[in-house]
Amino acid sequence: MKSYREGHYRFFLFSREEERMHVHVVSGEGEAKFWLDPDIELARNHKYSGKKLKQIESLVEVNYNELVSAWQQHFKCGSH
Repeated sequence: MKSYREGHYRFFLFSREEERMHVHVVSGEGEAKFWLDPDIELARNHKYSGKKLKQIESLVEVNYNELVSAWQQHFKCGSH
């Protein structure tokens, strides 16, 4: 998984950034970045309302294990 869709949100990993585990989320309404480690935390937001951010954070929580596994697999394979 380098990216996947949930509703109208696209979640993706971006290799050429900091090493701290995170996920990017983008849609027609905006974009955000969430840290996954040590806890789920908003790192950056562009245009999402507080309500949308809560929805997105809930999706990150529900898919947390898959996101962490994808991150570990992505960087373990040296694809960055």
